[in-house]
Amino acid sequence: MASLKEVRGRIQSVRTTQQMTKAMKMVAAAKLRRAQDSIVKIRPYSEKLKGILDNITATLDSSFHNPLSEERPVEKVLVVMLTSDRGLAGAFNANIGKAVVNLLESKYKGMQVDVLTLGKKGNDFMQRRGYKTLDQFVTIFSRLDFDNVRKVAEYVMNGFLAGTYDKVEIVYNEFKNVATQIVKTYQFLPIVQETTEENVDDRTLNTDYIFEPSKIELIQELIPKTLKIQFYKALLESNASENGARMTAMDKATDNASELLKELRLSYNRGRQAAITTEILEIVGGAEALKG
Repeated sequence: MASLKEVRGRIQSVRTTQQMTKAMKMVAAAKLRRAQDSIVKIRPYSEKLKGILDNITATLDSSFHNPLSEERPVEKVLVVMLTSDRGLAGAFNANIGKAVVNLLESKYKGMQVDVLTLGKKGNDFMQRRGYKTLDQFVTIFSRLDFDNVRKVAEYVMNGFLAGTYDKVEIVYNEFKNVATQIVKTYQFLPIVQETTEENVDDRTLNTDYIFEPSKIELIQELIPKTLKIQFYKALLESNASENGARMTAMDKATDNASELLKELRLSYNRGRQAAITTEILEIVGGAEALKG
């Protein structure tokens, strides 16, 4: 059994850890509020912009060619992996790592695949397993704004247009709520036309638009902008998910520390009571010996 001094030391250590987890939970909660505000603002804009583009594109004839929608035999693939720069966020980073490894070893096994890591934890995860990574944008989350994200999106788009990659997929955590983050694999390029007879807005298709400049020029301008917004949205989703996961993890860690403190205090009190009892018995025994 541990001595009373050792138990006191453990109690102090657990108490210090609990204070740290409480502080980290509060910081994550504050960051989460800001991240949620960003997501709430960009989601309607992103969805509406993509909807307008899909609806207008559906009215074009088959002669229209967009190089970002070009389907070609898949030989070279780029997987964009979104993780965090720091740990202590539960299974947030591990889930993304498992999803990417599963993608590489099943769907793209035998192909030439590069992994663009956005977030230090993802880069470390892949390098430890011997995968080739592109890490020039690994610290993007240290300053997450549209200007920075636009550069990454343009790098990815230029790689596709130049033929360096035939397909680009993004693996990230979609934010649902504080306790739930959903791992998503999203085909970024080539663009997938999602407009169908069921989801096309008839009001949009039947509207007599006046285009200035021409419809083709307008679409050629909208497509890159929509892709950049979609890319930015994925990073904002990942950022919100990270803070939600960290807040949940630190909350559980704080509760676990409270339970551990209860057990340690109980153990300390039992040990202290046993020590006092032993001392009393020794005193009584000594007094009886003196009487004898």
